[in-house]
Amino acid sequence: MEFVKWCRLQWDRALSVAAILAGVVLVILGWIGVSDTPYIAKQVPFVVSYGIGGLVLIIIGSTLWLSADMNDEWRTLDRLEEAQRANTVDRSELTALQDRLRALESRADARASELSRSH
Repeated sequence: MEFVKWCRLQWDRALSVAAILAGVVLVILGWIGVSDTPYIAKQVPFVVSYGIGGLVLIIIGSTLWLSADMNDEWRTLDRLEEAQRANTVDRSELTALQDRLRALESRADARASELSRSH
């Protein structure tokens, strides 16, 4: 049951694994066919049909796997961007905070000058 759920959620990776496995099987079948024939002319069809077909399936499977990885990266970046937007402070809030800080600094300076005069 978990495997079916994984295949539904990660369909691109499941298809990638299936394509790579099929490609490996084709390459092995091609190698077996070539190894049984002593004549080069009879080996060419095995190389063309099984060998090239298997390599194409392996390349397609690898591309699908890399595409799935890229999709994961984009989803992660989207989540980080949303989190950043949720935590951003409005410019007006920053201005109000700066004004408040300046007021507190001026009060602290005034108190420091009062203390220095009294001593």
